[in-house]
Amino acid sequence: MSVEMDQEHVQAMRQLSQKMDAHAVRQALSVDSVPEESVARVLVLYTGGTIGMVVMDKDGGYAPKPHSMVPKLRSLPLFHDDNVAKKIMTPEEQERFLVLPEDHLDEIRVAAKQKYYIMYEVVEFDPLLDSSNMNREDWIKIARCIESSYEEFDGFVVLHGTDTMAYTASALSFMCEHQGKPIILTGAQIPIYEVRSDGRDNFISSLIIAGGYNIPEVMLCFNEKVFRGNRTIKYDSSSFTAFTSPNMPPLVSMDIDIHVDWPAVFRCGDTEKFCVHTNLCSNVGILRLFPGITTDTVKAFLQPPMQGVVLQTYGSGNAPSNRADLMTLIHEATKWGVLIVNITQCSRGNVSAAYATGVALENAGVIPGGDMTPEAALCKLSYVLGKAGWTMEMRKKMLARNIRGEMTVHVHDTSSIMDHDLIEGVARTLSLSTRAEVGSLKDALYPNLLCAAAKAKDIPAIEKLLSSGADVSAVNQDGRTALHVACSLGNLNIVSFLLGKGASVHLKDNRGDNPLIDAVLSKTIPVINILVQTGARLPWKSIRIAVSLCCAAATDDLETIRAWHAAGADMNSADYDSRTALHIAVTCNRKEIVKYLLASGAICLAQDIFGMSPLSVAQKLGHTDLVKIMCPHGPAPEQATLPNSEEPAAVE
Repeated sequence: MSVEMDQEHVQAMRQLSQKMDAHAVRQALSVDSVPEESVARVLVLYTGGTIGMVVMDKDGGYAPKPHSMVPKLRSLPLFHDDNVAKKIMTPEEQERFLVLPEDHLDEIRVAAKQKYYIMYEVVEFDPLLDSSNMNREDWIKIARCIESSYEEFDGFVVLHGTDTMAYTASALSFMCEHQGKPIILTGAQIPIYEVRSDGRDNFISSLIIAGGYNIPEVMLCFNEKVFRGNRTIKYDSSSFTAFTSPNMPPLVSMDIDIHVDWPAVFRCGDTEKFCVHTNLCSNVGILRLFPGITTDTVKAFLQPPMQGVVLQTYGSGNAPSNRADLMTLIHEATKWGVLIVNITQCSRGNVSAAYATGVALENAGVIPGGDMTPEAALCKLSYVLGKAGWTMEMRKKMLARNIRGEMTVHVHDTSSIMDHDLIEGVARTLSLSTRAEVGSLKDALYPNLLCAAAKAKDIPAIEKLLSSGADVSAVNQDGRTALHVACSLGNLNIVSFLLGKGASVHLKDNRGDNPLIDAVLSKTIPVINILVQTGARLPWKSIRIAVSLCCAAATDDLETIRAWHAAGADMNSADYDSRTALHIAVTCNRKEIVKYLLASGAICLAQDIFGMSPLSVAQKLGHTDLVKIMCPHGPAPEQATLPNSEEPAAVE
């Protein structure tokens, strides 16, 4: 480096200390015109099943063919658009991801008021499985794949055979704890490569819901309907309407328009990070009563090592109470520790104690299973018995409780916001008469009423809106939710209340900001901590965070730096000139900020595009106090080779 260049660089750094704020603001405003947040990423787990099978023999038999799915999807314009890929992806991403064509996403774009793209990566299992061969180990493999990729993707699609799909959907719904993102299982009766196929619509619909709608449940998509996973059964082996949800309407109906039943969406309502529970008990089974069943049959079924039994009874949960031998045997089994859950043999309906025969089972220690499907009841038993830290009483309590939306909870309050004076008055003013028109008005007003209540810190008003059918994560015209507003105000009480009601920490507004960004900008550490605890992650690119950190360092704004650090920002994030916040703090001689950055992991030898590190900047500007802070035990070994501002290196 010449003497002239060295002196120019020092002078530039001195000038930067005077105008860093304006420069950083200009950089902050130069963010890409198409924000990263307009692209949703979906992980597709291809486990096998008919949906990806090909004809493998002259008789026309289907079989899975490894490593054929992605090349075929790339060749189908319905599933991949090369022009869109080149526009929104890096070359490396184009190798890894596929992207849906733009014309699939019109409705999402209208809702979001911005361009919206869905990229997806397909991960193929080895070996590919017929769903009839699925077992608990495969459920665990699926769950762990989702867990390991949870932070990188916005939604998940599992391609699965139809025979046991309802079992897998039920199992995943219990295994996935504190879920905040959509997980959708789908498959087909005819492979997607055939001329006539239900698989194409099922797959594309699943991608759109997983990438465009924040429904934090395990779901099953089939034949233009999206069901809660643990409410579904396979009821037709030869029809495109293979699945149904007998005791609950679909969460989503995909007709000409996409209709989401937001009030019905189940939300966990806790503040823990997503995780999966993989310890599933295998000593469970289903016992179906039938007239004349023998005591020996039941006794053999209830013998150790059996720990949990789904008892399918008649009608609304009835068993032959005149069979004292049978009732005694069941009572003895519950006393020695076998958990028995009572569900009906009927496809629709629930168990109740309306008849003496049902009361007899409860008296024998059998747990009422409400309107759970056999698949859900079996998987719930396996999950509950796998909780090593739970006592027997806790297990019984959780079996009888609705923990993932698997059973109907009857609420006697039938009040509706449709009867509210405000809605009724506005409807009259606008001359609305039909229920559909009033419903549209409700959809427009609810999000803004929730945001207004959050801004006013009015918890009773929020409770009233939610009890009247409002979706706690409903977005207003700016894509913002009540949680965004509460976080922007830094109000921990409102934030905690909304999270307790299941508000999503992952939703992004039209600027691409999630509630965590609002909390950072409000500099409220307790709010940031609870969001991070719940699983929130920073959606901004590293370079954009670096600009904000550099601005804060230049203006001596330590609170903003603390907020970014609490939110999980990397203190070594670099801006457009590869400069970190520590570079700027040293340049501007911000001693307290330098100390904090170093304590938070900032590296004093990181080089900018000029080859200067924070340490060499401090030396050149004569900030000896900062040099001592960065090198309390003397200069770093490589510092001997760095030019000194007082004794310039010789010109070669």
